[in-house]
Amino acid sequence: MPARELQERLNSLREQLDRNVPFTEEELAALYEEARQIEAQLKLEEATPDNNLADGFHLAVERFEVEHPDLTATLRSIANSLHSMGI
Repeated sequence: MPARELQERLNSLREQLDRNVPFTEEELAALYEEARQIEAQLKLEEATPDNNLADGFHLAVERFEVEHPDLTATLRSIANSLHSMGI
């Protein structure tokens, strides 16, 4: 998947996080950190595989899937994109 599409999905994630959804500070911090790490990876010219990024999103999906289904769909999409890119 092109980096542009992944960036669009990250933007969607940030928009969802910016809404007044009842996340704890710890949950928000973890999600923003995941988004920041992926954006940093996208800025690199060479895509160096980092399985920790995808693993982090898979864990976030499991953590939020019951209480925040819309966010979970976005996180799954990002995790799948990372997997497709070999990250």
